[in-house]
Amino acid sequence: MNIDKLKELYKKYNLTKDDVFKHQHYVIITRTGIEKIEAQEKIQINYKPIKVEPNFAVVQAFGTLNDKEMETFGSALKGETYKLGNTNTWYVAEMAEKRAFSRIVLKLTGFYALGVFGEDESEDFKKKINIYKQ
Repeated sequence: MNIDKLKELYKKYNLTKDDVFKHQHYVIITRTGIEKIEAQEKIQINYKPIKVEPNFAVVQAFGTLNDKEMETFGSALKGETYKLGNTNTWYVAEMAEKRAFSRIVLKLTGFYALGVFGEDESEDFKKKINIYKQ
């Protein structure tokens, strides 16, 4: 991972410590961080549902940033536990779209090439929140 390039991108997109966190082997950008990047770059994104069923969905995202065009996919499989699927929510089409959104933004802006992932890409990537009672 190129730390200098990563720091350069953080500064370019005005990302804060609330937008980024380390998860085991990966750097993760939160949903709000990805929204900041997309808004600043004015990335154009279109979606195409590939398969939408009650418990499974695949959405294709087409993104344009300046003269660069890319496409990627997002999917969601509902399971009673994470081991039986990759989400436990009933809104699988929306999860697939969120995952496609994260991927297309990170690919177009060079974060993916640095090994950075979006928080929405896996239930396992969710930021752990500590709540302390006073």
